Amino acid sequence: MRFDVLTVLPNIFDCFLQEGVIGKAVSHGKVEVNVINIRDFAFDKHKVVDDVPYGGGPGMVLKPEPILRAYDELTKDGEKPYVLLTEPWGETFNQRMAVELSKKKRIMIICGRYEGIDERVKTIVDKEVSIGDFVLTGGELPAMVIMDAVIRLVPGVLGNKESLRADSFMDRGLLGYPNYTRPAVFRGMKVPEVLLSGHHKRIELWRKEQSLKKTLKKNPKLIEELKQKGLLTKEELEILKKIKNT
Repeated sequence: MRFDVLTVLPNIFDCFLQEGVIGKAVSHGKVEVNVINIRDFAFDKHKVVDDVPYGGGPGMVLKPEPILRAYDELTKDGEKPYVLLTEPWGETFNQRMAVELSKKKRIMIICGRYEGIDERVKTIVDKEVSIGDFVLTGGELPAMVIMDAVIRLVPGVLGNKESLRADSFMDRGLLGYPNYTRPAVFRGMKVPEVLLSGHHKRIELWRKEQSLKKTLKKNPKLIEELKQKGLLTKEELEILKKIKNT
C-alpha cells in the first residue's frame, strides 16, 4: 500500500512515520508513505500556496495550482490514487471506512488548511473526510489518524492477527472487552477470577458478555440493529437476556 500526503507542513509527519507500529510498517516495507510539500509545486519564487478568497471574507484559501500540479506529477505514470481531502464537514471517519480504505493499493490525502481549499481542487477528490465535529488548524492530524487506522489493517503490519479481531468495532461494531495484566492485585483491585482460571471457554464467554454489556450501555441502538438483522447468535441473545435481568 502507498500513501501520498500533500501538505504545507511536511515535518509534522517525521515522528509519526518513525515510531511505533507505523514506523515498523514503513521501515519493513509493508507500506510506503510519501509526504509532499505543496510549496514545492508553487509557481513563484516565494512558494506562495494561499491567497485571499474571491468575494471577500476572513482568512486565506489554498490555491489550486500547486495542489493540482503535485497531483499531475504524482500520477504521470498513469496510476490514479484514491484521493481523500480532510474537511471538517466531510464524511465522518470510522472503522468501516478504515477497512474499506485498507483494500486500496494507493491513497492520496490532501491536508486542508487555512479557511479552506479552492473548490476546483475537488475535481480530483473521491471523498471528503472528517475525524469529528470540530475544527483543527489543518488536516495534518486527521491525515495521521486516517493512516494509523488504515495501516494497522494492512496484512503483516500487526504481528498477531487476533489483535485485529479483538479490536472494538471490528466485530460487527461491538465494543471491546476489558483487559488486565500483571499484577493480579494492585492497590486492592483484583483481576477477575475467570481470567486467572486458564479455562479458555469460560474466558471467551466472559469476554463476550463484557463486550455485549459495554455496547448495550454505550450504544444500545447498535444492539437493536444487530437483533433486527439477525446478526446476534443464540448464545449472545441469551447473554443479553441475562444482562437485562441483572
